[in-house]
Amino acid sequence: MLRRFGHLLLAIALIGATGGHWAALQSVAWATMFADNARVEPISVALEKTFDGKHLCPLCKQIAKGRQAEKKSDVQLEIKKLEFLRTTTSFVIVPPSHFTLLGDANVTLPLLTQAPLLRPPRPVLG
Repeated sequence: MLRRFGHLLLAIALIGATGGHWAALQSVAWATMFADNARVEPISVALEKTFDGKHLCPLCKQIAKGRQAEKKSDVQLEIKKLEFLRTTTSFVIVPPSHFTLLGDANVTLPLLTQAPLLRPPRPVLG
């Protein structure tokens, strides 16, 4: 029971967040206008008067005002600029205090290209 109630509240919150409440109110207003117009005029004329936008009922006017007020509040959101502190960075290159030039590293390379002094071992049994 509690889970269903939570789902119902979630659905109502989603409908409210997406503007579905205005659609529901507008549907009620149109149904009321159509019923009132159909009492005194033929259905085709009542349908035309309901949806032509020239014959608004007081509820339709209130809904339009509410939608406009909601749109204005959405537009008036403040956009703040990001402000960064200005810092100056300076790079200083300092040579090391002790420096030694290494000798030639290729001294041992000729030794690696000569044949080994000893022959490989022979198998004992064989």
